[in-house]
Amino acid sequence: MYSPPSNTHPPENTTLAQNRRFARTVALLEEARQDGVFPGAAWGVLHKGTVLAIHACGGFTFSPQSPRITPDTSFDLASVTKVLATTGVAMLLWQRGTLALDSLLGDLLPAFVIGAAAGQGQWRRRVTVRNLLAHNSGLPAHAAFFETCRSPGEILRAALRLPLTGAPGEQSAYSDPGFLLLGKALEVVAGEPLDRFCRREVFVPLGMARTRFCPPAAERGQIPPTEEDPVFRHRVVQGEVHDENAFALGGVSGHAGLFAPVGDVLSFAEATLAPLRAGGAAALFSPEAVRLFTSRVNIPPGSSRALGWDTPSGSPSSSGDFFSPLSFGHLGYTGTSLWIDPVEDLAVVLLTNRTFPTRENKKIQELRPRFHNSVVDQL
Repeated sequence: MYSPPSNTHPPENTTLAQNRRFARTVALLEEARQDGVFPGAAWGVLHKGTVLAIHACGGFTFSPQSPRITPDTSFDLASVTKVLATTGVAMLLWQRGTLALDSLLGDLLPAFVIGAAAGQGQWRRRVTVRNLLAHNSGLPAHAAFFETCRSPGEILRAALRLPLTGAPGEQSAYSDPGFLLLGKALEVVAGEPLDRFCRREVFVPLGMARTRFCPPAAERGQIPPTEEDPVFRHRVVQGEVHDENAFALGGVSGHAGLFAPVGDVLSFAEATLAPLRAGGAAALFSPEAVRLFTSRVNIPPGSSRALGWDTPSGSPSSSGDFFSPLSFGHLGYTGTSLWIDPVEDLAVVLLTNRTFPTRENKKIQELRPRFHNSVVDQL
């Protein structure tokens, strides 16, 4: 029986103790808020199965009158959806023997191959689920389907016709369209919509009670806004997915759309750490699934991608200087992140709405490694 990490929703009277232990992290994020890195943030630390901190700072917006962020505030996770939902489903289906990673995308979604443009057919017939997970399918990084498509069906058809930029396995391109199609392929394997399967098979078993796609209208005002959108929606985006393609798909997609608070994200992280401990229980995922999906694929050589997950790369990595080479994690465009280090039995979550009021604010990039360094330094 799975047990969520202890103390994932600490009472308010634990906040002072957390502040003392991670005082430099608290100060760093407060300084970042004042510097305009984000209006508000919530963050958490899980170490050896115990939550050491869940803390919040700032507000929904930069206005002093805006609601304050709390440890239970849900955020738009953006591309962290790729691991909590899509990759989580792939891991579960693989360990159950339902999903073969070398299944051809064209077998699961025949329209990906049928009617392929001249010169594309040979490449498209080779694209596998493994290629999509590793971001080496040949699909481009992005396509603004929402600009020309008027329905979810039109977006899917456009994604299925999207030209490849190279043969599968030859180049690495972090691809939102690839995970959009992967989500649809997994629906075929699972036999039901992605959001429904996720909730029943992943979120409920892990106690992630507040993790969901498409928050109901009554809850949207309790979620920090992500942008003042002057181009597409012409209003403040709040409580609905920030990503335009995911919004045009109805809020559910393999690449974006999930909302969750810090405690729920830590519960998912614990489900990947527990099976790797000596004598640890296989909470939801088997040790074999965790190791397979979180190991760097190295195709093409030099790529930091694992299967669905990313690994530390760059100088510095967004995970900072102290996470081990065996670490795995993912970032989200709205200013979210999850990094997990199985060597140290550590998970760190940072949720922000750095895109409010505008996505042009890139200051989070410099903050992320400093944030992770401060956490590890205080352990």
